[in-house]
Amino acid sequence: MTGVPASAAGGTGRPAPGGKLGAAAVNQASLWNIANILTMMRLVLVPAFVVLLLMDGGYDPVWRAWAWAAFAVAMITDIFDGHLARAYNLVTDFGKIADPIADKAIMAAGLICLSALGDLPWWVTGVILFRELGITLMRFWVIRHGVIPASRGGKMKTLAQGTAVGMYVLALTGPLATLRWWVMAVAVVLTVVTGLDYVRQAVVLRRRGLAAERRAARDAAESPR
Repeated sequence: MTGVPASAAGGTGRPAPGGKLGAAAVNQASLWNIANILTMMRLVLVPAFVVLLLMDGGYDPVWRAWAWAAFAVAMITDIFDGHLARAYNLVTDFGKIADPIADKAIMAAGLICLSALGDLPWWVTGVILFRELGITLMRFWVIRHGVIPASRGGKMKTLAQGTAVGMYVLALTGPLATLRWWVMAVAVVLTVVTGLDYVRQAVVLRRRGLAAERRAARDAAESPR
């Protein structure tokens, strides 16, 4: 296996028999860890959630309760998969890509379905989705200069969005229906405010990165050959 000293392989310096097969087994095991399984489960829950929410025209309280259960499980796995990956060194390339996709897919599915059913104004869905897509593209824009860390405001935004969408999925009436409107209002405000803060961080990070590159180029040009 790569990185194993020759002495550990019997001192011959030759690859151990089945070395490639052993490496493949390790890579397979690293992919099928509990954190990635939870992420994949969340991806599978997205179409299931949509089907449950739209059953019988999308207004049956029982089906919407089942849809809420699927959404709640997805939100819970979102909390645990990242924690497990960091705590037990289970971070993989698949997880880095699939985890944010799963997060945004379940949220986007909920928002779009609720707007299509007339429960949520389209402008709310538009603001949230525009922010999420914009921040994702912006992270790629500045990735060569550094990584924008998740902020406490961003985590609060995610919690508020999940709570609000979950409340809208349920067939609530009376005071609870009014409460969910206020929760969604808080989620929208946090979405906009944290989005602007991420833009600020990205601009500062890019400026610092470009300044560092210019200094490095100047030092290289001035250094004696």
